[in-house]
Amino acid sequence: MHITDIFNKKKFVFSFEIFPPKNTSSIDTIYKTLESLSDLRPDYISVTYGAGGGSNQNKTKEISSLIKHKYDIESMAHLTCIRSTREEISAILNELKEEGIENILTLRGDIPLEEEVKGDFQHASDLAAYIRENNRFDLGGTCYPEGHVDSVNLEDDVRNLRYKIEAGVTHLTTQLFFDNNDFYNFMDLACKHNINVPVQAGIMPLTNKAQIERIATLSGSKIPEKYIRMMDKFENDKDAMVDAGIAYATEQIIDLMANGVDGVHLYTMNNPYVARKTHNNLISLIHSLNRG
Repeated sequence: MHITDIFNKKKFVFSFEIFPPKNTSSIDTIYKTLESLSDLRPDYISVTYGAGGGSNQNKTKEISSLIKHKYDIESMAHLTCIRSTREEISAILNELKEEGIENILTLRGDIPLEEEVKGDFQHASDLAAYIRENNRFDLGGTCYPEGHVDSVNLEDDVRNLRYKIEAGVTHLTTQLFFDNNDFYNFMDLACKHNINVPVQAGIMPLTNKAQIERIATLSGSKIPEKYIRMMDKFENDKDAMVDAGIAYATEQIIDLMANGVDGVHLYTMNNPYVARKTHNNLISLIHSLNRG
């Protein structure tokens, strides 16, 4: 099933993101995560694109197929393009098609530092357009409530989202954020620029200080003072910090639900406990929205 069809059927879409094990790890390490998440019956599960070459990329395909065929949950495979040729992308698309994968999240990928970028694609929109011309996948894209690091400003970034939509992207997932006002501001700008596809809010429950600091550095997301005060209060108590992080994410999601968000994509960090607790905090609200 195309994820677009899920959005057409439901008022609120709830999904998970997981990532493949590292090249040095067996794919078996992901099974426990999938076993622990599958009975929650998310609307779909996305699988990040393994960086660093072949084996990790193959794990993305294998895990996406496992989710769809063993657990009967729709999957979405991430696909980056910055170093790729058309021939390489075509080969990957054929492999995904053979596995019955119908949904792809189109991504540029990180530009390598101090390295000449060689390939046929410069932007995620280039990848989306190429896929649309040659295949029948449903295409997702990413967006950035606080603006992409390469953009001049947020409005310029939102304006450029039109290229993704025009290239064939049918739904968007945001980068993680911790202040819902950033999301609401982004959505106002999206409306202004006629971005009218479904937008899922990307939410990550942060459960330890090191994780919070690393995520803030990598993503450029602002950590609100409220979160910092919480972290300072509970950082030396592991269990309390986990529960506080789940509580913050739950409160954030409930506010988004109350304000009509199309859905939430939970960045699980392959942590079934955190994903399950967050999901269980929301399950009655999810059912209520989708019954309405």
